Amino acid sequence: MNKDERPDQLIHEKIAVPDGLPRVSRPRLLKLLEENLASYNATVINGRAGSGKTILAVDFARHVRRPVSWYKVDAADFKLRDFIDYLSESLRRKRSSIDPVSLVELADSALSDRAELVAESLVFRLSETNSEPLLVVIEDLHLVYDADWVVPFFRRLLPLLPAEVHVLLTCRSMPPTPLWRMRSKQTLLVIDESELAFTQDETIEWFRRCGLDEPQARFAWSRTNGRCGALANFVDRAQSSATKTMDFMRVGVLA
Repeated sequence: MNKDERPDQLIHEKIAVPDGLPRVSRPRLLKLLEENLASYNATVINGRAGSGKTILAVDFARHVRRPVSWYKVDAADFKLRDFIDYLSESLRRKRSSIDPVSLVELADSALSDRAELVAESLVFRLSETNSEPLLVVIEDLHLVYDADWVVPFFRRLLPLLPAEVHVLLTCRSMPPTPLWRMRSKQTLLVIDESELAFTQDETIEWFRRCGLDEPQARFAWSRTNGRCGALANFVDRAQSSATKTMDFMRVGVLA
């Protein structure tokens, strides 16, 4: 397999930071993520669909003062070889020391219970050069939780990461144990749904920026418990209703 041929086999959108700016920014959580870059090996953003995981991850990728390697996992990436294929190519774009071909070959030949070897090889390559800091975002990791390589791979990878490399995982449920135990060892920070939820003040500010008033914001917050997706639906409906009202008034004036 030739290095120059290999990227053509990949879906490039999976290893690029999503286009477009998030519709809402989270200064409180961005500050928390920034502060934890130097304190933890990795961060997990954990929450159900609509809790704002991807919005926060994209927003952080846009604001963080370091290169970002992005990889959106699909259920089809169940095999270690496929997972490493995308992850290593994403990393190569930011770190020239990464050789995706050799890592894929190693992953292809390693048994699931030897996934630690692949993790160690990846860490070695990340450590080969004294490069600038790097943020590695792996989105929707929960889609491959059932793969038997996930626990041994990440159990080995996360504690060994070079100090300048931070891994951010987004998922709909906590990673399988013993990854969960890393939290108690101060190598893993978790931002869960309760922290992802908008406070009332954050909701009021969001609605204000969208041209909506405080009573609307308070009502929406009370009905949604601050869930990002549900609040976004309130904003869309309110703005749509306001637009229809303006159109109706405009037609009335013209008539």
